[in-house]
Amino acid sequence: MSAHGGPERPVAPGIANHMPGTVDGQLAQVGVAHGPITFNYHSAQPAPPAAGRRPNQVPRPPRGFVDRHRTLAELDEVLADADAAEAPGCPIGVFSGLPGIGKSAAASQWAHTHQDRFPGGQLFVDFAPLRSTATGSGGDVSEALAACLRTLGVQDPYLPAGVAERTALYRDLSAERGGMLVVLDDVTHPAQVTALLPQGPGSALLATSPWLLGELVLDGASLLQLDVLDTDSAVELLATLCGPARIAGEPDAARRLAELCGGLPMAVRLCGARLLTHRRLTIAGLVTELTDEQSRLSRISVSSPHEERTVSAALDLAYRDLPTPAAHLYRTLAHVPGLSFDAAVAAVAAGLGSAAEAREPLEALERASLLTVLDDGRYALHSLVRLHARETSRAEDPSGTAREVVARVLGHYRALTVQADLAVRADRLRITDTAEFTGPSGGVHGGPFADSADPARDALGWLEAERGNILAVLRAAGRSGTGTGTGTGTGTDTGAGTGTGTDSGPGPGPGPGPGTGPGPGEGAGTAAGAPGTDLARPVWQTAEAFTVLFLHHRHLADWRESLELGVEAARHDGAAAAEARLRSLLSRPLLDLGQDAAAEAHLDTAERRAAETGHLVLQASVQEFRGRYWDRHDPARAVDAYRASLALNAEAGEPRGEALARYFLGCAQSAAGEHRTALATLEEARDALLALDDGRMAARALADLGRTRARLGDTAGAVAALRRAAADLREGRAFHYEAQAEEDLADLLEDPDEAKACLRRAHMIYEDGGSPRAALVLARLTAD
Repeated sequence: MSAHGGPERPVAPGIANHMPGTVDGQLAQVGVAHGPITFNYHSAQPAPPAAGRRPNQVPRPPRGFVDRHRTLAELDEVLADADAAEAPGCPIGVFSGLPGIGKSAAASQWAHTHQDRFPGGQLFVDFAPLRSTATGSGGDVSEALAACLRTLGVQDPYLPAGVAERTALYRDLSAERGGMLVVLDDVTHPAQVTALLPQGPGSALLATSPWLLGELVLDGASLLQLDVLDTDSAVELLATLCGPARIAGEPDAARRLAELCGGLPMAVRLCGARLLTHRRLTIAGLVTELTDEQSRLSRISVSSPHEERTVSAALDLAYRDLPTPAAHLYRTLAHVPGLSFDAAVAAVAAGLGSAAEAREPLEALERASLLTVLDDGRYALHSLVRLHARETSRAEDPSGTAREVVARVLGHYRALTVQADLAVRADRLRITDTAEFTGPSGGVHGGPFADSADPARDALGWLEAERGNILAVLRAAGRSGTGTGTGTGTGTDTGAGTGTGTDSGPGPGPGPGPGTGPGPGEGAGTAAGAPGTDLARPVWQTAEAFTVLFLHHRHLADWRESLELGVEAARHDGAAAAEARLRSLLSRPLLDLGQDAAAEAHLDTAERRAAETGHLVLQASVQEFRGRYWDRHDPARAVDAYRASLALNAEAGEPRGEALARYFLGCAQSAAGEHRTALATLEEARDALLALDDGRMAARALADLGRTRARLGDTAGAVAALRRAAADLREGRAFHYEAQAEEDLADLLEDPDEAKACLRRAHMIYEDGGSPRAALVLARLTAD
């Protein structure tokens, strides 16, 4: 009998009906098969979900959740469609941002405050542990689906084996349930999101990711990037952890601690935990610890016998996932001084051939949330990310890497700064040999100013935008010095000072003379730390060219510091002409800052250095600056200094130098009471400057003609001259001198409202520039 009760069929000789071993699945035993074999069977259906069970798996938000009002409001709008049954698809919101920024906390906060919107419950999957345990491609997605299916009532014996089958079943069950929120934490691939999209009406999905997953936009996702906390919010977070009383006892230290944490919530929380676990540690004491950049990251940590939580560990995870070119660029960018940089600077720093070659690794760093893209398209590293990148570079890169990066970036900024200087005014005294920065016809080549319709305006705009970065590069070059250099320190400077205005210098002259060694250090003290001989020349050349910005926008603190760095570099380079030029230029911001004695000391040394070179135009320039000093202290000696400058320029055949010396001579004559002589001198100087196409200095001469006319009692002529001069100076962006003209106009105008308008304009310029005159002008405004 057969197994089914029928008669047994005869078996062909030599054929045995047995199967050795183990079979996992269906087995067919046939004699001869003609065509395919089809099995028809019915699998067991999954058990129905437990009745009335409403999952609520999303972790509660951490204690002390602060700020994020704008981001959570944006998420409200993104997921608003979840309330509309007829809305197509499932709304998706994805939080991204650098490690420790608070993505998970923001997701938990939103889910916790919107539980009533999702009657189907809230599912939660953390992909971080799944990645470490899942095997094979898509294993983490498969395990995530299994976890969700179990929550929805599917028992393990009924779980489908494959990802596709699990996805299909998940879609069926989520569609039946409806009104469900799915929160996915630490997502790294779009497939992790798309596989877990709930299908029911009123459902939504919220994910967090360390990566910027742009591909999800194709699935209708909205990408929301979290930024760092502002200082007030960071202090508020610290207060929720340590208690308001402790913060109230050290408010200034608390704000400084928030700043040292860079507003990164994870860093603030770790510092709060340290303060709680070390009750004798004051906030000021912790600030002192964190001030040292070398150990800051290691001190932002909390340890237990079984675990240590640090910002570095979170950043290590992100770094390990970077492609090799992006990882190299990440380490390189740690050594780029300044607040921000563009693709060209990144390429130069990394030794790449062009900005285009840097685009791909920059985009990889952006996707990894290790790089911030600013509104103007430039890039920036968070302060703690920079420190981590620097630590990683020290561990993986050859010694001397930081110095090489600074040298390359300095060379880049030197070229562009010299080009900007040339674009603003070509016929100005320079010690730098600008031949390598000019084209065959003598015009500016390359850089962002080559094809500009208004090169001077654009060059000044670029210098203003890059001011903090150029100054930071000069500082870093001073610290990176070896050989004859004495600089120390490892921090990355990012700040910039304040101030606005203009100045002048004689024409180009025949170039530097032979020069001699610097001899012993002389004059007023300069910035500590000098570059080695290989960096000294580009430092002083950059500082010399950088001055053109401050001749128009008088940022006094920055001007002084950049020239101090340049003077020190010129001394170490043995460039006597450069030292003389930079010391004489340095006298200008020192005088404006009220440091007259220091200015005089620099001028004394500049005069000796200039005499050593035999450079007539340089000597004439030093005499001009000497006259500017005497303008404040002895007008008669100022007249003598300007006459000496005039004679030296005439001997050198330098017409612009003559015109400038004549202008300052006229100013000195007017100050000495020789008003009618001054009028003639100033008229002659203005005519010469106009012939030389120097509109800015011609406008200054016109302003002084107005002041001289006022002293002679010609009020109408004075007002007319000052009005036109102020307009010309404003157009030429010589704001400091415009402010002076506005002040003088206010003294002469009969209409009080018009006079106040002039004073308000002057006050704005002085305040923006950090000038001490801002307070004086404000006092005049408020007194009226």
